[in-house]
Amino acid sequence: MNSGSVESLDRVDGDLNLADGAKVRAKDSRGVEVSGSVQYEGSCVFECSLVANSVRGEEGDLVVEGDLSVGKTIRIEEGSLVVEGNLTAEVVEVDKEVSVRKNLTALNVEVGGKMGIGGNAKAVEIEVGGVFEARGNAEAKKLEVGGTARINGETTISRISVGGTFRGVGLIKADKIEVGGTFEADSEIMVEDLDVGGTAKVAGGEIRGSVDVGGTFVSTKPLTYGSIDVGGKAELASGSKGRKIDVGGTLRTEGDLKFEDIDVGGTVEIRGEAEGGTVDVGGTVSVEKNLTLTGKLDVGGTAEAGEVLKAESINVGGSLQARKIEAKDSVDVGGSIGTNEGTKAARVEIGRKGRIKGVVVASDVRIGEEAEAEDIYAGSLTMEEQSSARNVYANRVRLERECRINGELQYTDELRKEQDASFAKEPAKVSRLPSPPI
Repeated sequence: MNSGSVESLDRVDGDLNLADGAKVRAKDSRGVEVSGSVQYEGSCVFECSLVANSVRGEEGDLVVEGDLSVGKTIRIEEGSLVVEGNLTAEVVEVDKEVSVRKNLTALNVEVGGKMGIGGNAKAVEIEVGGVFEARGNAEAKKLEVGGTARINGETTISRISVGGTFRGVGLIKADKIEVGGTFEADSEIMVEDLDVGGTAKVAGGEIRGSVDVGGTFVSTKPLTYGSIDVGGKAELASGSKGRKIDVGGTLRTEGDLKFEDIDVGGTVEIRGEAEGGTVDVGGTVSVEKNLTLTGKLDVGGTAEAGEVLKAESINVGGSLQARKIEAKDSVDVGGSIGTNEGTKAARVEIGRKGRIKGVVVASDVRIGEEAEAEDIYAGSLTMEEQSSARNVYANRVRLERECRINGELQYTDELRKEQDASFAKEPAKVSRLPSPPI
C-alpha cells in the first residue's frame, strides 16, 4: 500500500507491505488476516483487528483499533505500538512505547520506553526500560523494569527487578523482588526474598527468606518473616513473628512481636508483648508489657519492661526497669535497677555509684563502689567501698571499707568486714535466714 492510502481488506495471502500514513479497514467485522508478515515504514493504522504471522516496522508507530494476534514476532524499531483490544504474540520487541487497552499474552516482551496494559498481562519475561503499568493482574516468570512499575491487580511473578519504584495494589506472589528505590505493597505479600535500596512498605503477609532494606521498612499488618536487615528504621505491626531482626537505627512495633534474635544499633520500642531468643541493642529498649527471652539481653543504654522481664542473662550499661526481673544466669547493670517486685537471678551485680530499687534475690550479689541497694537475699554478698544496703540476709558477707547497712544484717556462715563499716543494728549470725519474698 502506498503512502497515505486507505484500503479495505479481509485476507492477505503472503506479506502485507505498508507505507507511511497507510490505513487498513476490514471488509467485515472479523478484521484482517495476513498469512505472512505485516511490514511497514513510518506510521500506519489498522481500523480493525489484525491477525498476522509477524509484524515488522521502522521509524513509526503502529495503531491497531481492535485485537492484535501475531503468531511469532512483533518487532518495531524507532517506533511505538498501540492496541485498542487484546495483544497476543510470541515475542514483542518495541523500541519506544507499547499501549494495550485490554489484555496482553506473550512469551517474551521487550520495550525500550513505557508499557501500559489496561487489563491483564501474562508472559514468560517482560523487560521495560522506563515505566510498566498493568491495571489488571500480572503473571510472568520475570519482570525487569528500569524505572517505575505499578500493578493494580494481583502480581504473580517469580522474579521482579525494578530500578526505581514498584507499587503493587493487589496480592503479590514472588520468589525474589529487587527494587533500587521504593517498594510499596498495598495488599498482602507472599515472597521469598525482598531487597530494596531505599524504602519498603508492605501490608503484612509472609516473606519466607530475607528482607534487606537500605533505608526504612514498614509493615502495616502482621508479617511472618525469615530475617529482616534494615539500615535505618523498621516498623512492624502487632502479631508479627519470625527469626532474625537486624536494624541499624530504630525498631518499633505497634503490638506483640515474636522473634529469635534482635540486633539493633539504636532504639527498640515494642508496644505490647515481646517473646524471643536474644536481644542486642546499642541504645535503648522499651517493652510495654512482658519481655521474655530464652537467651541474653544485652543493652548499651537503658532497658525497660512494663511487666515482667525474663532472660537467660541480662547485661545493661545504663538503667534497667521492670515490674519484676528474672534471669537464670546473671543480671549485670552499670547504672540502676528499678523494680516493684524485685530482681531474681543466679548472680546480680550493680556498677559503681549504681542504685537498686526493689528486693534482690540471688546466689551471688556484688554491689559496686558507692552504690546503693535495698533488701538483699543472697548466698554470697560482696559490697565494695562506700556502698550501702538496707537489709541483708546472706550466708556469706564481705563488706569493704566504709560500707553501711541501714537496717539489719543476718548471716549464717561468715561475715568479713573492713575498717569503718557501719551498721544500724549489730549483725546477727543465725542458723536460718528468712525466706525471700520472691
